[in-house]
Amino acid sequence: MGALRFYLVAGEASGDRLGAALMRGLKAESAENIEFYGVGGPLMQAEGVTSLFDMTELSIFGLLEVLPKYLPLKRRLEEVAQDLLAKAPDALITIDSPGFCLRLAARVRAGFKGKIIHYVAPSVWAWKPARAAKMAPNVDHVLALLPFEPPYMQAAGMSCDFVGHPVVAEAPPSAESIAEIRAKGPLITLLPGSRMGEITRLAPIFFQVAKQLEGYRFAIPVAGAHLVEPLQRMLSEAGLEAELILPETGLKTAVFAASELALAASGTVSIELAAVGTPMVIGYKTNWLTAEIMRRAMLAPSFTLVNLLTESKAVPEFEPRDCTVENLLGAMRKLLKDPAARAAQIEAGQQAIKALGKGGEDPGLRAARSVLSVIQ
Repeated sequence: MGALRFYLVAGEASGDRLGAALMRGLKAESAENIEFYGVGGPLMQAEGVTSLFDMTELSIFGLLEVLPKYLPLKRRLEEVAQDLLAKAPDALITIDSPGFCLRLAARVRAGFKGKIIHYVAPSVWAWKPARAAKMAPNVDHVLALLPFEPPYMQAAGMSCDFVGHPVVAEAPPSAESIAEIRAKGPLITLLPGSRMGEITRLAPIFFQVAKQLEGYRFAIPVAGAHLVEPLQRMLSEAGLEAELILPETGLKTAVFAASELALAASGTVSIELAAVGTPMVIGYKTNWLTAEIMRRAMLAPSFTLVNLLTESKAVPEFEPRDCTVENLLGAMRKLLKDPAARAAQIEAGQQAIKALGKGGEDPGLRAARSVLSVIQ
């Protein structure tokens, strides 16, 4: 019996986690041997991908951030395209990172005979609704994380399945590990992002907020070892002490659960915090041009998933113009002093997690079954 062959491309830590869960699901759901190729991080590599190059080269967001990297990214795109076409797998599965992945899909569409599947529907409900129509000629099928996304993709001409969010399948931290962390004193988690660009913009603001919150310890779970040195440098410049938590410690969710509060960048991490019942304040910062473009194009009433899924404003959030030390500090202090607001946010977070598939089938298995149905 011949092997099924998949080419997966992920560009950041959240995509690496999605890819790894999908790979586990494919191995569990298929009776055939499976071969994996592509670009991925440590989690996908552990499941069987030999990455063509370091995934972090694709972890870039924002118009002005991309411009200096345009030529290197263009060369990498061509390298991936040639490798994909040479290997001729049954399917190309691009994971999030639409700036790179959807360009790759367009580049190989004419010469690739397999299916092209994109994992994580672009947020056309939030901004740039025309993106769905633009990607449709090059993408056969979409795996959506949010329950309200399939109709947008289907209306543009692609098939789409809601497969659930991977956060809902993660094992909760042990009570012992949470208690051990709490025993060291009250803790606040700082999460200035997983990409160097957003960290450079958010970390100095977050660290100044933290300096004014007396009586707390601070922890920073980091996406990878490559971020340790720049974060240590920024902490030193800010005059703040914080413990950096590396992925290999396995303590991230325990740190989240043990924290009184989190100050976080916008993104998947808000769902991770909600899953363990940690109240949060969300900030978002990018360069002025990207911020202005997004502000004018924004269609959704919120950029925080908990708020979107519950149609609420339970989580305080600050877009680029309002993401200041003063605003973030005020929101943090209010939550620390207001048990009712904390309780309301925790309740909204649990509602959001349920909407994302909590209590249902493992999202990695659902995603794998969806992929197999498309290629078979």
